[in-house]
Amino acid sequence: MKHLYQRLLISVLLITCVFSANAEEIDGIAYVLDNNTKTASVTSKGGTYAGDIVIPETITVNDVVYAVTSIRRMAFYNCTGLTSVTIPNSVTSIGEMAFYDCSSLTSITIPNSVTSIEQHAFSGCSSLTSIAIPNSVTSIGNEAFRFCTGLTSVTISNSVTSIGKCTFANCSSLTSITIPNSVTSIGEGAFFLCSGLTSITIPNSVTSIGEAAFEACSGLTSITIPNSVTSIGESAFYECSALTSITIPNSVTSIGRGAFYYCSGLTSITIPNSVTQLGDLAFAYCNGLTSITIPNSITFIDYGTFESCSGLTSIIIPNSVTSIGGGAFRDCSGLTSITIPNSVTSIGDQAFKGCSGLTSITIPNSVTQIGIWAFAYCSRLTSITIPNSVTQIGEYAFEDCSGLTSITIPNSITSIAQGAFYGCSGLTSITIPNTVTQIGACAFECCSGLTSVTIPNSVTSIGEGAFEFCWSLTSIAIPNSVTSIGVYALGCSGLTSIYCNISNPACINDSTFWNLSSTVYVPIGTKEAYESRGFQNFYGTFEEMDMTGIEETTISKIDKAARKGEYYNLQGQRINKPERGVIIVKYSNGTSRKVMMK
Repeated sequence: MKHLYQRLLISVLLITCVFSANAEEIDGIAYVLDNNTKTASVTSKGGTYAGDIVIPETITVNDVVYAVTSIRRMAFYNCTGLTSVTIPNSVTSIGEMAFYDCSSLTSITIPNSVTSIEQHAFSGCSSLTSIAIPNSVTSIGNEAFRFCTGLTSVTISNSVTSIGKCTFANCSSLTSITIPNSVTSIGEGAFFLCSGLTSITIPNSVTSIGEAAFEACSGLTSITIPNSVTSIGESAFYECSALTSITIPNSVTSIGRGAFYYCSGLTSITIPNSVTQLGDLAFAYCNGLTSITIPNSITFIDYGTFESCSGLTSIIIPNSVTSIGGGAFRDCSGLTSITIPNSVTSIGDQAFKGCSGLTSITIPNSVTQIGIWAFAYCSRLTSITIPNSVTQIGEYAFEDCSGLTSITIPNSITSIAQGAFYGCSGLTSITIPNTVTQIGACAFECCSGLTSVTIPNSVTSIGEGAFEFCWSLTSIAIPNSVTSIGVYALGCSGLTSIYCNISNPACINDSTFWNLSSTVYVPIGTKEAYESRGFQNFYGTFEEMDMTGIEETTISKIDKAARKGEYYNLQGQRINKPERGVIIVKYSNGTSRKVMMK
């Protein structure tokens, strides 16, 4: 976001800022003479002008009469003792920085003869309270009245066609201004930081509102945008906190980046069908906004478009939208439900991060990608369905979704990204499909309510801290397909039994079993290799067991198959209720089998 808080740095002062060697001084005013045209220009005396200055229409030098036609560049630059200037009707132009930083100048009359006011002409004239721009003026230069902090009113004539860059920027006392019908464009930062401005009418002649045109106009309560305007520039109404309503006409086709950023008083807005592009952060931090209608003309919701609109309770995304950009609805804490249409194919990074009021969401079959932190910190989200169309879940996508009790990972997923379900403390069980080959670092870290997890034979690697701090997990089985287990991957103090069907302990990090005192069941013939591996801070024991033929199943399936069967633990003791981990089921027909409980 571009900000315009600093004044232009003036670096070229030599020659033009001192009394010119060829200047003539008459009655305390210095002039540069043009003998060809017999005209004179008021020039600098090195900042020594003071008091009330009256510029004559003509001067006589050596019996030759010269018409005074212009005030040269920096003529009265930094004349802090100058209080008033009378400009004659003979003057046609006021040069660049002509009255720059004349802080004591209280009044000036610009005659009808003047056709142009160049850039910075009156910039920093902080004591100037009012000014009338005559009909003869056709152009006003950039920053012409910037930092005129005492200026309360300005009359712009019908001859002016454009208001340039930062023309009235930082005029904090300006309460009203009339823009004439002759103006076609309002330039970048034209009224930047005019905090006293309460209302403004933009005429039908204006076609574009420039970047930061009304940025930080904190007193602005209403504004009318005419049907002639086709674009609202970047940061155009940035931080207009008192603005309660605005109507965007059907002529507008684009709303720029951060156009209404931090308009905290805005309660509702209708975006017309003519708009095809919403810039990133366009309505970010409009926390008073309770409802908004997105038209069918929008195909992409950009980065942070509605970020931190905490008052927004519901929103309808039209079928025209194909992607929801990063942070689009981030920290919209009042949003309770949202429907994502079938047209959407991707949900960007942090798209719904921090939507703490969101209780449920349906992801359509059209979505193939869920971005990083897409639903992170959605603490009230209790359920979510991820369709088979999704091939990628971003890192920390569901971080700290503490209300999430269950989730189904579809068969389309091949890897569970780093921290994907980090801090999902309400999650009690999870089934990882046999399409998954990698469980990323911290994937289920701090899932303190997780009591059971099934890792399929397709998994080849389990990342660092994957199940760390899963306090409720008492048993876990590692299939023989796994070739690497990261540091602290099984750092769960509640674990009492680990079934590790890996023959070569060298592929297990020496800190995998950090601070555990559980029994680790390993394949027959591998106990010595495990014990000699030297696992750091491991206080448990290794026990060999036959891992072949162990079937993973659920209690309901065993009950249905066994009927009057009996259950035993690995120590041969009969149990009344199936335990988590490996048990032995003896069926009524005399057969038995080992079962890994889910």
